[in-house]
Amino acid sequence: MTTTRYRLTFTALGIALAVVVAGAVIFAPSGSKPTLPDALESYSPEDGATVLRQTQLVIDLDPGYVIALEIDGFEIPAEEIDVVEANGRFTWTPGPGQSFEDWAPGFHTVDVSWQRATGLPQPGSLRWTFRVQ
Repeated sequence: MTTTRYRLTFTALGIALAVVVAGAVIFAPSGSKPTLPDALESYSPEDGATVLRQTQLVIDLDPGYVIALEIDGFEIPAEEIDVVEANGRFTWTPGPGQSFEDWAPGFHTVDVSWQRATGLPQPGSLRWTFRVQ
């Protein structure tokens, strides 16, 4: 190969690398999380997440709220939901004696709605989907 051919090859490789880097910067996700409703601090698994079958649902609200939880269109009785009232954390895990014995593989839709337990009403709701492997 001649020096001209080496120069053309390395120039083409350099341009290809620049295009790949520019594409990664342009098409990469921004990394910012969507804004949550006022009373909701966090929830898991997150929308669109892929999780293992042992996962539990966690809904973190400001203290002083009660929730209604629905999974795949089935309402979960309030007595199955573990509540830590001091910090507003609600958890639910499938298992023996629960509405669901375990998570079936595939997509699951969660609907949660909340309301202040006392004082002025401040209702809210959120729907999200996740996938179990």
